[in-house]
Amino acid sequence: MGIDLMPQFWIETIWLVPCYSLLGAALTIPWSPGILSRTGPRPAGYINLLMTFCSFLHSAIALSKIWGQPAQQVYFPWLQVAHLDLTLPLEISALSISAMALVTGLNFMAQLYAVGYMEMDWGWARFFGFLAFFEAGMCALALCNSIFFSFMILEILTLGTYVLVGLWFSQSLVVSGARDAFLTKRVGDLLLLMGVLALWPIAGTWNFTELAQWAESNPTLPPGTATLLGLALIAGPMGKCAQFPLHLWLDEAMEGPLPSTILRNSVVVATGAWVLIKLEPVLALSPVVMTTMIGIGAVSAVGGTLIAIAQIDIKRALSYSVTAYMGLVFIAVGTQQNEAALLLVLIHAIAMALLVMSTGTVVWSNITQDLTQLGGLWSRRPFSGISYIVGTFALIGLPPLGGFWALLKLIDGLWGTHPLLVVVVLLVNSLTAFSLTREFGLIFGGKPTPMTVRAPEVLWPMIIPMTLAMGVALHLPLILQTLNLLPDWAVLNKDAALVLTWSSILGLSLGAVVYLNPSIQKPIQLPVPSVQKLLAADFYTPQIYRATIVLGVAILSRITDWIDRFIVDGFINAIGLASILSGESLKFSNTGQSQSYLLTIVVGISVIGLMLVWSILPV
Repeated sequence: MGIDLMPQFWIETIWLVPCYSLLGAALTIPWSPGILSRTGPRPAGYINLLMTFCSFLHSAIALSKIWGQPAQQVYFPWLQVAHLDLTLPLEISALSISAMALVTGLNFMAQLYAVGYMEMDWGWARFFGFLAFFEAGMCALALCNSIFFSFMILEILTLGTYVLVGLWFSQSLVVSGARDAFLTKRVGDLLLLMGVLALWPIAGTWNFTELAQWAESNPTLPPGTATLLGLALIAGPMGKCAQFPLHLWLDEAMEGPLPSTILRNSVVVATGAWVLIKLEPVLALSPVVMTTMIGIGAVSAVGGTLIAIAQIDIKRALSYSVTAYMGLVFIAVGTQQNEAALLLVLIHAIAMALLVMSTGTVVWSNITQDLTQLGGLWSRRPFSGISYIVGTFALIGLPPLGGFWALLKLIDGLWGTHPLLVVVVLLVNSLTAFSLTREFGLIFGGKPTPMTVRAPEVLWPMIIPMTLAMGVALHLPLILQTLNLLPDWAVLNKDAALVLTWSSILGLSLGAVVYLNPSIQKPIQLPVPSVQKLLAADFYTPQIYRATIVLGVAILSRITDWIDRFIVDGFINAIGLASILSGESLKFSNTGQSQSYLLTIVVGISVIGLMLVWSILPV
């Protein structure tokens, strides 16, 4: 009997996974302000590593027990007032537990990587506590089956982004980067909140499962209402996934510690995609919304890859590649290919984590993030170079690794209905291959520079997570094939597979010819300097922000300040001045003699009496 109950125990207690992380974050408090100073802050990191490993182990065991079983619903009542029922619903399914296993596994790698990367950092305890806080929020989001509570969790994750990016708050660029990342997300979050509040009176529920059932029942929503509701609901995921024009926060977030970038560029950006996929039945009620998602995704995918090619900062070049890949996820959801979107999220998370870790070793030992100052590291850093190659091959459409299968599934769904989008996906794949090859050539190719003459391999805590991530990236197709999540070769769209493979080879070949050829002088200058400046300056998006939103807010602030100072305060001050003047005049009109007060009373009564008599006399 005890053995039969054990599988159900792991499944029913899966809600404890976020609690492990919260416990780890709470246990770092004694070390963060230095209450326990004799031991140093390192125990805080080891405690969080242990709690994260417990979370991953629990998720992995529960996943093996629930695979192939139907989803289970668990409810935690919170607040019931009038017709409003705020009950926290949890969905325990193979999909949600898989998401938690991915989050906890990548966070364990990021924390282990941080042990070496931030070995001498003074913010060690706070950093590990914030990472645990982040992990708890993402695991809770994976389990949550309510758009209302999902919005609350997304706000907590935004706070986590702010504190992680601003970890080194003594640097001005870090402070401005954390502030800009926080405020940029507020734009999408405000619109998302409007959509969430408007959804309740329309659908009568915030539960994702019930919303899908409601949407499938073909509600008679006016087209305008469905469009406005859908546009508000996609605004939040736009910001979380760093889509145009709300993409600047991810670039600004690169000012934070690189180990947090491993988590941010892999799974944090995917939180918006997770909510978007769950809301897809509601969004599909408006064709305008679906078309808008496709347009946003296409612009972000193509624009992100072009901007990445023009960047000279390692971290920022990868961040724009994240924007591009999330754009493909938007295209998948906009064309109602949720399975392809989930596969894209999974493949991207693992491959991007490996890419960030491999480039992070370069930043750690070479001090600089400038690609133009690097080169010749292949002979000195072979393991980092191999990790970067595996991450590149796993991200693009190159068989037999994971990126090929994810992109192929997307293209196969678009093949007969959206040929133009097929071209967009192929173009983005080719440009991504070119961009990643460019970075590889500038970092590992060519001759050593003064910044790379002395650059040995990094510490073992940074090598181990890279090895783990590389093993997962290489074996992921076999794992997916074992779980019957990949198509058979017999039913494979051979034409789509062929053009996808050739687009990858084209991008890799062009990148190798240009950036691995010593006869071509670097940096590369485009024939039209204005185009190169346009891409390097992110299509002048920051300048447009300053000339529109920032300027508008500044003008509105000045107008509000003027109204408050001269009208509101002026009116109040006028009342106060009138009170003072009337009091002063009253002071001088009083003699202090009782006969004068009596005379005033008699005169007043006489005036009132005359007025009453006058009112009753016949006219």
